[in-house]
Formats: sequence, C-alpha cells, structure tokens
Amino acid sequence: MAKRIQFARTGGSEVLELVDGTPADPAPGEVRVKNQAVGLNFIDIYFRTGLYPAPSLPSGLGTEGAGVVDAVGEGVDHLREGDRVAYAQGPLGAYGEYHVLPADKAVVLPDGVDFETAAASMLKGLTVQYLLRQTYPLKGGETILWHAAAGGVGSIACQWARALGVKVIGTVSSPEKARLAKDNGAWETIDYTREDVVERVRELTSGEMCDVVYDSVGKDTWITSLDCLKPRSLMVSFGNASGAVEGVNLGILNQKGSLFVTRPSLNGYADTRERLEMMCRDLFEMLGSGKVKVDIGQRYALADAAKAQDALAARQTTGSTILLP
Repeated sequence: MAKRIQFARTGGSEVLELVDGTPADPAPGEVRVKNQAVGLNFIDIYFRTGLYPAPSLPSGLGTEGAGVVDAVGEGVDHLREGDRVAYAQGPLGAYGEYHVLPADKAVVLPDGVDFETAAASMLKGLTVQYLLRQTYPLKGGETILWHAAAGGVGSIACQWARALGVKVIGTVSSPEKARLAKDNGAWETIDYTREDVVERVRELTSGEMCDVVYDSVGKDTWITSLDCLKPRSLMVSFGNASGAVEGVNLGILNQKGSLFVTRPSLNGYADTRERLEMMCRDLFEMLGSGKVKVDIGQRYALADAAKAQDALAARQTTGSTILLP
C-alpha cells in the first residue's frame, strides 16, 4: 500500500484527501518512480478548482517530482530501475509516494542535483528556460518586467536573467519579498500594494518602458502589463493566479503600441523527448554552475498538501515549496 493525495470533486483545499492504494504497474513505455520529493505549483490549484479540468474524478494531483525508478515498462530502453530521475510533465498524480508516467517525460538527474532541488526546480526552471531562451530569446541589455518576482518561478527567473545581462524589474507585495528579489538578481522592485506599477516603470526606464513583460498573475494585471511595454514589444501571459484573462479585444494591442502577445506553456515547448532533454541540459547547466540556486522556502509533509496550497494561493510563500512523501 502507498499513500497519495486525490480529490473526488473540485473546490477549495478541503477537497484534497490522503488515501491508501496499491501503486499501478507501468504499462509499455512507462516507468514507476518512487518519489523522494514532489513539487508544488499554481497549476495544481487550477486543477483542484476546476479551472483546468482533470481527465476524470477522483483524480490524483501534481505533475512534478523527483525520485528513483522503481519499475520499468516494456519497450523503455533509456531508463532502468535504480536511476535517479526527475519529471515535470505527464499525468496527474505526482502527489504520492509513487507515480507512474510516460518514460519520455522523465530525465536522468546529474549527480550534482539532489532530489529536493530537482523537485523544486523542474517545472519552474523549465518554465524559465522556455520563457527567457525561447519565447523571447534574451540576448542581454533588455529591460523586462516580471510579476511575482519573489515566487518560485520569479526567483529562478531573476537569477537566470541576471546571468544573461538582463535588467529585471520585479513586482512584489512586501519589503521582505523585495529584498529576496533583489538578492536573486532583480535590478529594481516595485511593491504593487503601495506603488503605481506603470508610473514606477516609467520612472525607472526614463520613459522607455520594457522590452518584455512576463505575467503569471492574469486578469488583475493584464492592462497594467500592457501599459508597461514599449511599442511593438511582447506581452507574455503564462499564468492565471488571479483568474484567466477573458474577453480581450485585440484592438487594444493596436491602441497601446502595436503590441505582440503570447500565451505559452511548458507542454507547448517541451513537446518531444529531444526538446525536453535539451531544455533540461540548459537548466542543469545553470544549476551546476551556481548561476541559479533554488530557494526552497517551504517543506510540507505530503499529508499537509492542503495547507501548502492555501499558503501558495495566499501568496504567503517565498521561493519554491515541496512536499515530502
């Protein structure tokens, strides 16, 4: 028997329950991983609330973790039992002691990356990789705005952007988070609870505004983000922490300076094993070089997944949060 978190109906964190069950055997092309650490991400809340529909109910939760390959399905030739691996994609169900997933979604961990670091950085780090290196290939010298700069993704993004020679203006909600963002490499921070973000960006850039805005907040910051951009520059909307952006009139992009907008996702970039492995090499190189260090701000027992999600939703966390089976 093994423990996992599941939900039989959508709603608040109270719908999460800890249950016992027998781990499934891997089908052809799959592996079973005995998790050592599990990543917590905002997308998990989207599935729990029903913003993103689960394939069926009851459902497991979570897509990110790290551990040891416990069993290998037929036809898998690049992984074997005992391999140290990490994953960020695949079917829901990472919130558990074991997780079965397609073998092509798991990558071997380098010796220098431990399980907790991997579980805290795979989804977030790969997100930063495609945002900074593919969605808009930053070359150095750009000025960008990053919302929630002290969060798990933001903390990695600030470090990675600094390594690229990019100026990051990060929005935060407290002096503590401002210090954290600056420590991670943000050029400047804006406390959106007491400062006008657009006016402060205008001051910091001497009216030039930003080359790119990276926005994981969603509907509450949509217009603010557009107003922080230079003409003909790019708005990257990659999350819905405050709710989805809806009812957009494309004419607003013309009105605010012939802007571009994209709504990317990890699955849209890491869509083949080859691309996933390329992205992981980039991430592991940044981790191994010390240019990016993962701040695990919170550790929760698997049984306390609901408490962990509540803290994340209330923006009470800093850095990354992991669950320990």
